[in-house]
Amino acid sequence: MSSSSECIIGAAARACYCARPLFDIQSTRALEKSAAASLAPHTLMQRAGLALAQLTLAVAPHAKTVWVACGSGNNGGDGFEAAMHLQLWGKQVVVSCLDPLGPLPADALLSRTRALNAGVAINTSPPAAFEACIDALFGIGTLRPLEGIYAAWIERMNSCSVPVIAADVPTGLHADSGDATHLHIRASHTLSLLTLKPGLFTGFGRDACGAIWFNDLGVTATLPANTFLNPAPAVPPRLHNSHKGSYGDVAIVGGTEGMAGAALLAGIAALHAGAGRVYVAGVDDAQMLNVDTCQPELMFRPLRSLDLSNMVVVAGCGGGEAIAQHLAVVLQKSAWLVLDADALNIIAHDDHFQTLLHARPAGTTLLTPHPLEAARLLCSTTQNVQANRIVAAQTLAKKFACTVVLKGSGTIVADARGTTHINPTGNALLATAGTGDVLAGLAGALYATHHDAWLVACSAVYQHGLQADQWRSGSPLTLTALQLAQRL
Repeated sequence: MSSSSECIIGAAARACYCARPLFDIQSTRALEKSAAASLAPHTLMQRAGLALAQLTLAVAPHAKTVWVACGSGNNGGDGFEAAMHLQLWGKQVVVSCLDPLGPLPADALLSRTRALNAGVAINTSPPAAFEACIDALFGIGTLRPLEGIYAAWIERMNSCSVPVIAADVPTGLHADSGDATHLHIRASHTLSLLTLKPGLFTGFGRDACGAIWFNDLGVTATLPANTFLNPAPAVPPRLHNSHKGSYGDVAIVGGTEGMAGAALLAGIAALHAGAGRVYVAGVDDAQMLNVDTCQPELMFRPLRSLDLSNMVVVAGCGGGEAIAQHLAVVLQKSAWLVLDADALNIIAHDDHFQTLLHARPAGTTLLTPHPLEAARLLCSTTQNVQANRIVAAQTLAKKFACTVVLKGSGTIVADARGTTHINPTGNALLATAGTGDVLAGLAGALYATHHDAWLVACSAVYQHGLQADQWRSGSPLTLTALQLAQRL
């Protein structure tokens, strides 16, 4: 990989098209230590500062005054280096730090000296006006409460209307988990240095980071990655010499009284995603529809009439409490199974169903919980799940020996082997009722031809999010679940 900065995710959530490796804090520190042993002292910080200055110049080329907020560690050292370069390039640079002449780590101290020698002003307060600013306060260490002068600076950055460039990670964001302190930097650009970190892409990460850029500082990672960005799936062409049986049967099991729409959305999504045949089996026979006149391709059948042993079953969408009476059959008989919504809620409180779930053959089961459903399955809280989404998804996958899709900002895909992807597509247009049912139906359609839970999960979440990223019709704040399903 080139040592020049490259954009990984821009403001429009454009994703990279390969499985980028992501490294946690421990691995990043180990790589940093290894690289420092083979380089001249201070080299990594000099490279980081130069990269930060170059990105600032690129995103704010006409800025006259640049404010650089520096902390008391190596992240602050990166800021001093960037300030030196910007000053030498003709910008008026003002560095603010808590103690302009206070103690610093050796590398950061040298960078501060270089900045002072270049004529950079170092004060205890920001300039009155500025056209760009750099957040070099705190890096990838442990989150700390942000108060006093630091809180005031963060609020100043968050309220300004100029580009805010974060060095490595925005201050207040946890690099591993995507959790954040209540007050944290909301940058317009983030330059991830040396490695890409998982927390940039999930939880609070995407909102805190803005456009994510990467510079490896000329160092090749030799350690195994902890996580990967979910890549764009390959979409094979359909053979001319094929028929509806070539693309499998999907059965949607759900849609109790008052919630038939959820099952219909899943069925419509499965149809538009290419399933050969889609059946809808209501969990209440008395409430079961006979036909959907807007989508007449859907076939309505009692669950007892379907041979689940050769079908993909999508269970739970709008199932309510009534789905409990069908779960044993679904768990034992389904060839391939997507469990969503109420099916997950029932399983969370029933040890027998959990045993049946765990006993299913490897690669045949996919769970698609949102954070509250995940919390119920883990006997935890939504807050705990969201505080470390990656660990929550990995724990679920191991607990039930299946593949898990933990929905949300930066959807996590994890399996029992320990493989983990973070999905880069999707945006807030998906934050509306029914889009989860669409994802379940889409996964069902892909399952009907691929028969591999991991491949299905990775492909489904990528395609699901991509539709929202590419939405251009009507109001930018409006994308209904039905429109999403029909776009598939």
